[in-house]
Amino acid sequence: MLIHGVGAAGGSMGAEVVIEGLTKSFGRQTIWRDVTLTLPPGEVSVMLGPSGTGKSVFLKSMIGLLKPDRGSCMINGVDIVRCSEHKLYETRKLFGVLFQDGALFGSMNLYDNVAFPLREHTKKSETEIRRIVLEKLEMTGLAGAEKKLPGEISGGMRKRAGLARALVLDPEIILVDEPDSGLDPVRTTYISQLFIDVNAQIDATFLIVTHNINLARTVPDNLGMLFRKELVMFGPREVLLTSEEPVVKQFLGGRMDGPIGMSEEKDTAQMAAERAMFEAGHHAGGVEDVTGIPAQMQPTPGVPTRQGAIRRKDRVMKILHTLPPAAQEGIIESLSPEEQRHYGVTPRRAVHTGSRHAAAQTMPLPTHHQGQLSDEEIARMPQSGWPSRTETTDRFRGPGAGEA
Repeated sequence: MLIHGVGAAGGSMGAEVVIEGLTKSFGRQTIWRDVTLTLPPGEVSVMLGPSGTGKSVFLKSMIGLLKPDRGSCMINGVDIVRCSEHKLYETRKLFGVLFQDGALFGSMNLYDNVAFPLREHTKKSETEIRRIVLEKLEMTGLAGAEKKLPGEISGGMRKRAGLARALVLDPEIILVDEPDSGLDPVRTTYISQLFIDVNAQIDATFLIVTHNINLARTVPDNLGMLFRKELVMFGPREVLLTSEEPVVKQFLGGRMDGPIGMSEEKDTAQMAAERAMFEAGHHAGGVEDVTGIPAQMQPTPGVPTRQGAIRRKDRVMKILHTLPPAAQEGIIESLSPEEQRHYGVTPRRAVHTGSRHAAAQTMPLPTHHQGQLSDEEIARMPQSGWPSRTETTDRFRGPGAGEA
């Protein structure tokens, strides 16, 4: 499923997205406020959050389908919150979007669905369109299915067809809304692998909105979480995966024990009643033993090296000293011995896969949750200065290197 003649090493790097103070409301209802983060170019980021926290609204605001109340969203020097309609139209061409259900035209076969953006937004010949469409269908594992209608294929195939259509204009930014919606866990893992492979081949910037725990723990380079109308955290995956922040810990464990309730948040009385119930032996639900940092999903053998992973490794090592101790240890442990020597770092302790991180156990547990973290717990992301492809292509890549 490779793109012949095109790869991460030879194409352009995805765009950086810098969001500052973004706020959105519908009437008197605030959806989220003062969201500030940077999506590093060419990396895979995931936005988590309970149902109803405005994750899909966030995606629509990023692409200009909804207009935020205030703040900025800078892409290649263009603020899509304040730019003209013409600038917004041109900037949208940088995006590919995979909607929850694929959003295919039911009366068109897969070939025509995937060809639709090319026919609408370009002047390419049908010969060139055919070459591109068949290339993207092959890339997403749909070679030979181009004549099928959306109603004749499975939900997973519709997702892949939607992704193929999102790729035909060679986007720099790919937005993915709830990719696991309607899919079983196995198919969710397959499409997660597809995202990693696509990122390796075209080096696009990904933002995936999901509440799938397994996807969140194994796919992205960076993780963020929306809760109580705020961005609780955003940063390298190791920061959230080792976090003792109650809402993050509860969500990644899928348990009832914590600040999140059926109506998004719980009051003090409900939390106290549930705490007594759990201490009395009632099971809090969720998955068992999800502590620690699992290995990140790698590209399929034969797919190019992920340039975003190389850039990420260099970037994270530069800010390593600013991260919480447990995240530092997780990052160092994920490096191969050669990479540890290259970066001049040494693990402080042996860590067994699946065991609770010793550093995480020593971090103080917040006594309450107010939707914000103390300064030392927040992952700070640089706002600019990402290295270019030429600066990273020849960087250190030790054999057997894992992604930090």
